[in-house]
Amino acid sequence: MKIYNTLSKKKEEFVPIEEGKVRMYVCGPTVYNLIHIGNARPMIVFDTVRRYMEHKGYEVNYVSNFTDVDDKIIKKANEEGVDASEISERYIKECKKDMADMNVKPATTHPLATQEIDGMLDMISTLIKKGHAYVAADGTVYFRTRSFKEYGKLSHKNLDDLQGGNRSLLVSGEDQKEDPLDFVLWKPKKDGEPYWESPWCNGRPGWHIECSVMSKKYLGEEIDIHAGGEDLIFPHHENEIAQSEAANGKTFCHYWMHNGFLNIDNKKMSKSLGNFFTVRDISEKYDLQVLRFFMLSAHYRSPLNFSADLMEAARNGLDRIVTAAGNLKYLLENAAEGEMTEAEKALAEEAKGFVTKFDEAMDDDFNTADAIAAIFELVKFANTNVTAENTRAFVQTIYDELLMLTDICGLIVEKKEELLDSDIEALIQERQDARKAKNFARADEIRNQLLEMGIVLEDTREGVKWKRA
Repeated sequence: MKIYNTLSKKKEEFVPIEEGKVRMYVCGPTVYNLIHIGNARPMIVFDTVRRYMEHKGYEVNYVSNFTDVDDKIIKKANEEGVDASEISERYIKECKKDMADMNVKPATTHPLATQEIDGMLDMISTLIKKGHAYVAADGTVYFRTRSFKEYGKLSHKNLDDLQGGNRSLLVSGEDQKEDPLDFVLWKPKKDGEPYWESPWCNGRPGWHIECSVMSKKYLGEEIDIHAGGEDLIFPHHENEIAQSEAANGKTFCHYWMHNGFLNIDNKKMSKSLGNFFTVRDISEKYDLQVLRFFMLSAHYRSPLNFSADLMEAARNGLDRIVTAAGNLKYLLENAAEGEMTEAEKALAEEAKGFVTKFDEAMDDDFNTADAIAAIFELVKFANTNVTAENTRAFVQTIYDELLMLTDICGLIVEKKEELLDSDIEALIQERQDARKAKNFARADEIRNQLLEMGIVLEDTREGVKWKRA
């Protein structure tokens, strides 16, 4: 398996720190609003990387944080007249819903920045003791960038040509820096902001220190993979390396992975251009499985252009796969028992070739575009070669291979049967009849059957009421 490493600017053979295990950190969103489709790309891409790693037998410790204290969160809280934690909790909940709808697996751990303050204070204290950080007159703590000789090695920028990498909202005390390149580790509180006590001042952490601390706590001082959007290479990931390696005295991360930008109709997504879409916006027009399929249709490092036409093409492509899976399932339910014939064994061997193609594509820096092409080849093969005349063993083999490959991509291709209201009412009536006949076992069976299908019954004085869960 080869991974393109942003650090070396080349593909490298993947060798984990610990055999059979992968320590992976993916930068998560700042939770001040609903996530947008730009946020969705790394979520989907690196969830797929994780799924493939697990398919290959690795035990993956996957950590993805939520930044739940930030200028934008505080601004939103002040506008609404609520506590900042209310904003972050609200949008963490909404983010998790969108992730589930995109079939993004929950991380092994989803740490919150506000719950890791003690670790940040410890790391900042270590950096000060080692001479890599200093305290300004107002209590702001800065990282002494030039003290870390390898600064710029990830972004491949020359230190002398760099300008300080602050976020869009500058903190107070910029004129107190020893060097314009120094960045904030801890900053004093302002009125109306949440704050924590520290040896330097009451305040809150800088953005960059959060991920260094959470990565260290949940994965260790040295990790296999750190991932995120390419917009995070500088300054965020560059600063993470400087902090972590200066504090811990070890290589922070072995493989750096970054996904390309997402454009809308060949333009940068922005609210001012009116082309800003949240994942929730997209869900009103498309099943989010279509969005996932669209995101995986290009190599993760390539820029990706989002448009209505391309989404329609993605929907059609996914429908082909779902239809093929449905046909195989139908044939499987009606196939005759028996071992594979010699002809079927030969066909099954041919089908394995598509699985091999899929694996080869994924082993080559997770080339999901070519991997999906291999799935389409398997679909075409199934549509051509699997018929009602085949044995169940053969149909099962092809069906299992299709489900395996689509599951690695996080694509749900087994259609859930949607109960019609009339079907629900009929089952409820059958349950009522069973209860009148004192056949309580059947009545309970029907209730459980409906519950499994997402239908909740409530017995009231006015009769039985139901709702979809």
